[in-house]
Amino acid sequence: MAKAAPTVIADSLVVRAVAARDEHDILFADDAGDVTVAAMLRFAEAFDASLRSCFLDRQSRICVVMPAGRLLAMTIVTAMSVSACAPLDPRLTLEEFTTIFDDLRADAVVSTIDYAPAARAAAQRRGMTILEVAEPATITIAQNSSARPVEHAPGHALLLHTSGTTSRPKLVGLTEENLLSSARSIAATLRLGPADRCLNVMPLFHIHGIVGVVLSSIVGGSSIELASRFDPFAYRRQLGGREITWTSAVPSIYRAALTRSAPERAEPLRFLRSSSAPLPTNVWQHLEATFQCPVVNSYGMTEASHQMTSNPLPPDERRLGTVGPSAGSEVSILEDGHVTDVRGVVGEVVVRGPSVIEGYAPTSSLTPDSHTDGWFRTGDLGSLDAAGYLTLHGRIKEIINVAGEKVSPFEVEEVVGLHPAVAEAVAFAAPDHLRGEQVCVAVVLHERADRPTDRDLQRFAAETLAPFKVPRRFVLMKSIPLGPTGKVQRARLAAQLGLDHRGE
Repeated sequence: MAKAAPTVIADSLVVRAVAARDEHDILFADDAGDVTVAAMLRFAEAFDASLRSCFLDRQSRICVVMPAGRLLAMTIVTAMSVSACAPLDPRLTLEEFTTIFDDLRADAVVSTIDYAPAARAAAQRRGMTILEVAEPATITIAQNSSARPVEHAPGHALLLHTSGTTSRPKLVGLTEENLLSSARSIAATLRLGPADRCLNVMPLFHIHGIVGVVLSSIVGGSSIELASRFDPFAYRRQLGGREITWTSAVPSIYRAALTRSAPERAEPLRFLRSSSAPLPTNVWQHLEATFQCPVVNSYGMTEASHQMTSNPLPPDERRLGTVGPSAGSEVSILEDGHVTDVRGVVGEVVVRGPSVIEGYAPTSSLTPDSHTDGWFRTGDLGSLDAAGYLTLHGRIKEIINVAGEKVSPFEVEEVVGLHPAVAEAVAFAAPDHLRGEQVCVAVVLHERADRPTDRDLQRFAAETLAPFKVPRRFVLMKSIPLGPTGKVQRARLAAQLGLDHRGE
């Protein structure tokens, strides 16, 4: 029998989705044990009471910086129900946390005891409230801000930064309606039910893990096994667990899994889901042959609450090389400034629907235009075939995609350019056989400067940048090649420098 939602937060759509299930249903599991619906609701009520005691409410912006596991999943689900939740990568540096807190105008940060010292230091510097969570439903106020909470625009449940073509990332604000619309579409696409359990290795500070796994499983009536981290040596063994029926990951994780020996399993997984980065056809075919189950290749982005299109499960047709037909958003192509229904035309992919944002959330940086005639512009090139299956042809934006992690070249350039020996730096993407892309930087040195090694520059960059943003390779040049109009052509740099092959 389902347990009624706590009275204080009964108006939350996410909490209602949890409370609609039987109170004994398992939502989350990890090495420490299981979390039932009843336990989740008790935690949510205690968390909400702690926020209110600090004068924080539905409009407050609460950052979550915690280690992977069931407690993180519980905290994110609750925080997006009672506030505007901004889950952050715990690998960020003090400078990066400070910048994000300022950009968000964040009110509080939530963590566990003695975790994320950089985030705590940044929060203390800004005088933010700091909350510490523990199970079963313990929330401690480690620092209570004396400042009045900032007045924010109402309505957002989840706040995520997504790198753009400008030096400062854009802020995506998603409502509960956005999130649950996408979650229901994913659950329907994957036909999730009580017998399903997903092995999750995706970080829960990304839309993929939050909606593609957590919320879709909640509304689908299924459960989630949360790995503490992705371990390529343990992944195949974890997938062999008798209760696991599916997983969702980026292609680089699947590439790593293919290099490990397969465990014995009585029956195959129901399916594998791939998203957040292009899935090469050969990897797709290798996965299906190795795991003896269908691979569902999908296409999503933060601004659409994750899934927009997806290849279907059998008996419907999966088309290699495509990301499938519409599965959550209406999809079309923008050509020469006009939305077209002509099949086969290559243009910018545009989407609209209940899971898509109406515009970027205001921040301390400029808020860019995002729509044309009611359609959200994805910045990706694509084409639709006669059956409505979408094929992607590349990104318009110059974002570097490192195993699903989006890296702004402007941010990398700014940091590398601060090195005393560097006169000019241009960051660009080069292919990588495991991660999809790697961060590379073309560097021009100051005249008569001592020549730094790649390792010297990497150490310098690592003082400010998170590990996945640190360049893998530096190319010293006398000058940066420019296009006919005098602009740097990043997309051509890898080929011009002979780095357009898939190295290690």
